[in-house]
Amino acid sequence: MDLCAARTLNHEKALIRAGFSEQCFNTGAGQLNYAAGPGNGPALVLIPGQGANWETYAKVLIALSRRFQVFALDIRGHGQSDWTTGDYSFAAIGADLRAFLDGVVKRPAVISGNSSGGLIAIWLAANAPDQVRAIIAEDAPLFSAEWPRIQKEYVFQVLTLTVEILHVLRDTRSVRALSDAFGRIEKPVKGSDRTRRNPRWVTNALARVIRTHQSDGLLKPLVSVLLPGRIKQFIDILMTFDPDFSQAWLDGRIYEGLDHEAALNAVRCPMLFLHANWYRHPKLGLIGALDDEDARRAVSLAPHCEYKKIDARHVIHSGKPKRFVEEVERFAEALAPL
Repeated sequence: MDLCAARTLNHEKALIRAGFSEQCFNTGAGQLNYAAGPGNGPALVLIPGQGANWETYAKVLIALSRRFQVFALDIRGHGQSDWTTGDYSFAAIGADLRAFLDGVVKRPAVISGNSSGGLIAIWLAANAPDQVRAIIAEDAPLFSAEWPRIQKEYVFQVLTLTVEILHVLRDTRSVRALSDAFGRIEKPVKGSDRTRRNPRWVTNALARVIRTHQSDGLLKPLVSVLLPGRIKQFIDILMTFDPDFSQAWLDGRIYEGLDHEAALNAVRCPMLFLHANWYRHPKLGLIGALDDEDARRAVSLAPHCEYKKIDARHVIHSGKPKRFVEEVERFAEALAPL
C-alpha cells in the first residue's frame, strides 16, 4: 500500500515557520515519509514507537531544531510511509534506516528512538556503526519484548487487541463491531489486582466518531473541526497503521535480525538509556516497557551506556517534553566533536 507522497506541512504552521518540511525517500524497498528541520547543527534522527508516526514528536521538534538538524520518521507500515505487509522485521526496518542515513542524512547522526524505535536505534548502532554517532534509547522494551517472554507480558495482550481492532476497522463498517472491539481492552488498576474496561457509552461514541471520519458524509468535515487534537491523532494513527506490523510481534517475524543481548554488546558508541515508570500488575504482568532488573542488565551489557530514570509515562518526549529536550541536549553536548 503506497501512502507516501511528497507534500508540505499544512496542519502545523509553527513547524513551517521553524523551517520544517515533510518529504519522502525511496529506500529501494519502499517510500519513507519524514519531516526534516533546518540545518542548525548535527543530525538528530527521531524514530517513534510502534503504532506512532513522526507527529508524536510535535512537542519537541521546534526546541530540538534550534541545536540540531532534526529528521523525524514514519517507519514502514506507519503514517504516510509505505506498508510492506508480510515483511516486517528488525533486519528489514534496519535496512530502511541505513538507506535513509546514507541517502538523506549523509553524515553520522545521533539516533533517538522511543519504545520499538529505541530497539531500532540499538540495531543501527550494532549494525551500522559508521553511520551512528550516538544513540538514545527512550524506554526501549529491552528483554521484555523478546520472544518468548513477550507472550507473558501485558504488551502481548495489547498487541493482540490492536490487530483485532485494526481488522474490524478495515473489514467492516459496523459501529457495533468496532465498539465491541474497543470494549475488550482490559486496563490495569494500579495498586490492586483489579482491571477495568471503558464504559459502553465511551466505546460507542469513539466508534461512531471513527466511522463518521471514515465516511464521505456531510458530517465528516464538522467532526474533523470539532475533535480534540489527541483524538484526531489517534484516528490518524489507526487509519494509517498496518495491522501486520503488530501481527509480526505476535507470530515472531519481527525478531529476525535482533538479539537484544548481542546487539547491546556490539554497541560501541555513546548510549543514553531513558527509563520511564513501570510496575507489575498481579493479573496482567509488566505495565511499562521494562523493569529495573531489565534496565540494569542492559546498562551492564552496553559498554558506553548512561542510565537516567525519568518520572514519566512510556512516551517521555510527549509527556515530559521539556525534560526530554534537556536530556538530549545535555547528552549531545558531551559527545566528542566530529
